[in-house]
Amino acid sequence: MRHAIAPGTGDPENFTIGDCSTQRNLDETGRNQARAIGERVREAGIELDVILSSQWCRCLETASLLGLGPVTEEPALNSFFRDSGTKKTQTDQIIDRLGALPEGIKALLITHQVNITALTGIYPRSGEIILIRVDENNTVEMLARLMP
Repeated sequence: MRHAIAPGTGDPENFTIGDCSTQRNLDETGRNQARAIGERVREAGIELDVILSSQWCRCLETASLLGLGPVTEEPALNSFFRDSGTKKTQTDQIIDRLGALPEGIKALLITHQVNITALTGIYPRSGEIILIRVDENNTVEMLARLMP
């Protein structure tokens, strides 16, 4: 899932993980979007086993406002918008992590446009969920796009 609406692009030059005052964050529209998406997931009866999030505040806040369960920070989901040199390593780490999950485990990952595009080739909207499966060969298969 791409984080909910956070106006702007990228982050300020003084960006620091863990200091939301230095980051591009959700606005009230984004907060409401995250709450509504969480409600739709609950109404659909979808239960998640694992929720992983980028350490960026807009992703962690999205994950929290979804209200779908405990969230674990996952550095491999952090944005590489400014430093695409980590793109392959981070994408491979996520594929490996998903591929290692026991069969039937449902995971939700909250991350950034660049990460999702690297993983799937799709340029997602804010709040969009891309449903994927990672097979035994660590091949990513796109199953559906769930629009916000």
